[in-house]
Amino acid sequence: MKDFIASEEQRLLARHSLDSFEALWALQLEAVDEPNTERGGWSTVFRLELEDKAFYLKRQSNYLTHTLTHPLGEPTFSREFRNIQRYNELGIPALQAVFYAQRKVAGEQRALLLTRALDNWQDLDQLLPGWGVMPVAQRNAVLDACGLLARRLHASGQVHGCFYPKHIFLQARGEVYTAQLIDLEKTRPALWGDRDRVKDLEPLLRRAQVWTEADVQRFLSAYLGSSANMDHWLERLTRRRKTKAVSA
Repeated sequence: MKDFIASEEQRLLARHSLDSFEALWALQLEAVDEPNTERGGWSTVFRLELEDKAFYLKRQSNYLTHTLTHPLGEPTFSREFRNIQRYNELGIPALQAVFYAQRKVAGEQRALLLTRALDNWQDLDQLLPGWGVMPVAQRNAVLDACGLLARRLHASGQVHGCFYPKHIFLQARGEVYTAQLIDLEKTRPALWGDRDRVKDLEPLLRRAQVWTEADVQRFLSAYLGSSANMDHWLERLTRRRKTKAVSA
């Protein structure tokens, strides 16, 4: 895979001599969380601020995923980058890639992914604790934004695979909210129709336990549109939630 650099940020990175894999790999930064050390390697996230812009730089070594097309493994960032690009092509709101590259160095498979920070956005997980005291109009705007995001995702023939509150980022724009997705590593094409859609949506509803029945209906109304059978979808989602609870 060729190195990728977003044209909008190329000059900014060049001004700071950070427009190459080697420079971004060697850059000394403080990690924002503990490294992931699964899969026989490691993966770490750093925050990078340049002039008036902020980014997240993710670096990994031998942190691989194995698939039929890559039986020997490929960096998980490679898959995530492809999904970011696919979302962009399909018009699904999601995080934006600024730089991607991978290298083989002394037996290591290294990869790095630089994305724009979502500093003016708030994930749904942060909003849920105050849900009960949030004005009704604001709650409805959030529910509508989440439902419309899921609708666009599935209408584009994709399932997210981790459609959780912490992966849905929201931004207020007047009286409405807009929403986008992060963490696209597990995204894949929807192959099984409504079965895939139910499987994708149920984890969100299970984690958003503060949502009332009316909230769930509002979310589904935005997701389905006026012509869909609400009772049918509620029944399928409830049945899957009970199945997951039994198997937990």
